This record gives sequence, C-alpha cells and structure tokens, in this order.
Amino acid sequence: MPLTGADRLPVAELADKVVLDTNNYMVWRDGHIPAIDSGARTEHELRQEQLPTSRIAKAFTHIQAPTLLSAGRPAGDPDRLALSVSSDFPDAVALVTRLYDRFGFDTVDNSPLRESWRTTPGQPAWHRHAQQNRAELARNLRDARFVPHARP
Repeated sequence: MPLTGADRLPVAELADKVVLDTNNYMVWRDGHIPAIDSGARTEHELRQEQLPTSRIAKAFTHIQAPTLLSAGRPAGDPDRLALSVSSDFPDAVALVTRLYDRFGFDTVDNSPLRESWRTTPGQPAWHRHAQQNRAELARNLRDARFVPHARP
C-alpha cells in the first residue's frame, strides 16, 4: 500500500501484529516525500510511525512474484537464493525468516528499518531481483550507496 494511503490503514486491527511491508517508495506513484528523498527516514520507518502499535518488517520487496513462485529450493541446495528482511523487532525477523524458508529462500537480516533503503530500486540488491545467494545478497547490501531523490 502506498504511503499516501495511510489514512486508510486499519491501525486498531493491526495492533500487536507483525505487518509485512512489501512497499517500495516510487516517486511516480507516491509523489515526493521530503523525509525519504533526503534520507532522513525510510518508507518503512514512516510505515512504522503510521502503525505505531504494530511491528513492521520490510519483506518481499526485491523479488518479482514469478521468481518467488518458481525459484525456491530446499535448505542446503547449492542454488538456493536469498531475500532480505529489515525490522526493528527480532520476532518479526524470525517470522519472515520462517516464511522465506517455506518459500525456499535463505534470509539475510538487513535490520533495523533504518537500513531498509539498501534494497530499494536502484540499489545493487534490487538490480538482481533476488537472483543472488546469501553471500551475494550480503555483499550487495553492504555495497549499497544512498542517493537522494532529485526533485524534477
């Protein structure tokens, strides 16, 4: 759900729940949000502010749906790929790790939410669209460089 739809979020219904935020900030859809453009906040930190009684985890944001459904492999398979998760809550990371494993993917923990920008469009992890193993994903996360969003 785009950040611009925050007024429609079911805050009470999501209280005390882990919420998987699969959103990526897209200026063409969301408009410019100065806090994100400048790097002061990530879209997932803003979502956490919108849902203060929930536990946000950025998940499934750098994989395309067909890949999610076709590229999973059993644990230990040398061709098993990895996905990242970012959260300020260890139980949310654990939940996403279990989900990824059930889909057939390893997990790289990219916590806290403050670091979630490392898998946004334009970053090395994004360009690979989840075609990376655990070591490659960890390297791509480490090699990410923040670039402020320019105003047109």
